[in-house]
Amino acid sequence: MAKNNGTFRPIVAITMGDPVGIGPEIIVKALAEPILYEICRPLILGDMRVLAHTAEWLGSKVRCHDLEKEGAGVYKYGAIDVLNLSDLNPETLNYGEPSPATGAAMVKYITEAIDMAMEGSVGAIATAPINKLAMHTAGFDFDGHTEILAQRTGTTDYVMMLAGERLRVSLVTIHCALSEVPHRLTAEKIFTTISITEKALRERFGIKTPRIAVAALNPHAGEGGLFGDEESRFISPAVQTAREAGINVTEPLPPDTLFYYAQKGDYDAVVCMYHDQGLIPFKMVHFSDGVNVTLGLPIIRTSVDHGTAYNIAGKGEADPRSLIAAVRMAAEHGILQNE
Repeated sequence: MAKNNGTFRPIVAITMGDPVGIGPEIIVKALAEPILYEICRPLILGDMRVLAHTAEWLGSKVRCHDLEKEGAGVYKYGAIDVLNLSDLNPETLNYGEPSPATGAAMVKYITEAIDMAMEGSVGAIATAPINKLAMHTAGFDFDGHTEILAQRTGTTDYVMMLAGERLRVSLVTIHCALSEVPHRLTAEKIFTTISITEKALRERFGIKTPRIAVAALNPHAGEGGLFGDEESRFISPAVQTAREAGINVTEPLPPDTLFYYAQKGDYDAVVCMYHDQGLIPFKMVHFSDGVNVTLGLPIIRTSVDHGTAYNIAGKGEADPRSLIAAVRMAAEHGILQNE
């Protein structure tokens, strides 16, 4: 697609997520603000009746526009364009109580969005939260969005990044017991994470010469082997390989000081060895506006950095800022890719 002098607004497919979680609520709240329409054309993949019902009980002035019936998006503030992919009855749904029907629906929203992004009919995907147990109940054996995305796009090497204005963290290992982390680390896996992160910073975030910091696994970066040798066995060799590939990356640094300098802007991203090592400092800085980005895919995918929040679903208390940030980032990446 050609440039259009800054007026290009990519279509961002926003999946509704779990129908009995906070997904419908944060979508209605996010699209009740005109700012997103200035940078993209939001298209909701979800359930028309559920969204219309949500807008009604929230007292929102936005109206839902059914693309299944009318065929084309309005993409203007005040109208939520919905590609209706399920037929759930909001009167019989109970917030916080997923079912095989809601599990199947949330998977359909995701797979349809992936297929549309792969064929180029949408420029990016932003996903609302889903529930793993509900997916399993519906017969889908996935651990979450990432596994669906990887399988559907045929991607073998991918990275989970959490991104905000002040801090970005990429994870070498994700969802596993802390005791498993040292056994899952390899120099190859760490290098792959560094490499995918560096490429994404250049191509998706528009950073010409990214500066990447690498967090050590052990206290004091192992203290010369006194507190562990994973740094010398796996992390430093991965760093050396990355440097030989022309990547600007640090030696493994003690995390207790690293994140202080990272959030000040000394680095463009931090490669972390395990889940909580990266997410604890990240959420201290970006609890309400963080974005989950899947790197390494042939498509653009962002997501909220929170779950279905069953405890507040249906109460009107859900905060849409993470979804707003996710849609904004998806749009910005889509615009950059269009240039």
